[in-house]
Amino acid sequence: MKEQIKGKAIIIGAGIGGLCAAIALKKAGFEPVVYENKPEVRFAGAGLGIGANAIRGLHHLGIGREIEAAGQTLDELRIVSSEGKIIQRSNSAMIKQKYGADNFTILRADLLTVLMRSLESAIIRTSKKCIRFEATENHVQVWFADGSSDEGDVLVAADGIHSVIRKELLPDAKPSYAGYTCWRAVIDDRPEFRFDRRVFTETWGTKGRFGIVPLANNKIYWFACKNAPANDSHSANAGPSTLLANFFRYHDPIPQMLEHTPDDRLIWNDIVYLKPIRRFAFGRVALLGDAAHATTPNMGQGAGQAIEDAIILAGSLKQTPDVAAALKQYEEERVTRTGKITRMSNRIGQMAQLEQPWLTALRNKALPLLPKSMAEKQLEFLYRVKLDRL
Repeated sequence: MKEQIKGKAIIIGAGIGGLCAAIALKKAGFEPVVYENKPEVRFAGAGLGIGANAIRGLHHLGIGREIEAAGQTLDELRIVSSEGKIIQRSNSAMIKQKYGADNFTILRADLLTVLMRSLESAIIRTSKKCIRFEATENHVQVWFADGSSDEGDVLVAADGIHSVIRKELLPDAKPSYAGYTCWRAVIDDRPEFRFDRRVFTETWGTKGRFGIVPLANNKIYWFACKNAPANDSHSANAGPSTLLANFFRYHDPIPQMLEHTPDDRLIWNDIVYLKPIRRFAFGRVALLGDAAHATTPNMGQGAGQAIEDAIILAGSLKQTPDVAAALKQYEEERVTRTGKITRMSNRIGQMAQLEQPWLTALRNKALPLLPKSMAEKQLEFLYRVKLDRL
């Protein structure tokens, strides 16, 4: 006997959060339809690091094995000085034993490919820019720029930090600049790089921050963050050679990686985030992912929190027939947790982006002295999350 559909879920945005929401809501008995304003789902982007909480969530969605096959689990995370001296390290083997896979890396495109493959292409509709919506006690309606519209039982705003839906619901909740800008690239590994390919390294120095993230299939994702004014034309026009001039005194293989990065591989953007808000649910409308809690990328939790959102939202709707009550339950579970992660990530970013020599020297001496219990408490908070309602 065919299971009865519980309702229709309209999802705005076909990014990681929107696609995970579609998978989760389908498992919960809903009919999901995803609307994307671009002509196609965008597979552009660089690499991602996702934690044990996200990997667990992907297993709950039924795609964990496929994701793990497409990515790579690393043995260790190291924070080092510009000279390469270890400031802090965490062993992933211990974390994996306690919480599941940790320091897992994957190309954004590969993650989206697996998510898309698990959905029917018919439920993803592109070139559909949402321009307005209306929610009543009994249904939601969405209008698009091409003149079309759709009706459903629940509306999920997964349309990113510049969410059209959030702007209408919370016009004062606007993105904030974190104070630093970021360049990213994915390049092929080379023998002359000579680095540990099982370790994710972040280098903190007075000229900025540089991350080296090994990926599957002999690829490397690197990122460079530097303090700069917002929308700075110099930053926008900087190429690998400009970055090399800035980071040339940093330890190997940072200069070599910049030397072997083609100009057309470089992605640049300012780092922006959303100050924590207190509402994610508005009757039959829910904010999800970056539309609700865009965070700086300092903890590798951006994608992870969107995945958690999708599972908890769908689980609430599965267990609670009243849509508004289910979304309120989702809000109560997510607001405090995501707000705390946003604030923690901001603090890490501020510490990592210190430029004054005396402050960086003090930081580099203080971090190794922190008790292990502090790191263990943070991991416990990040990874001990209930994701079993689906």
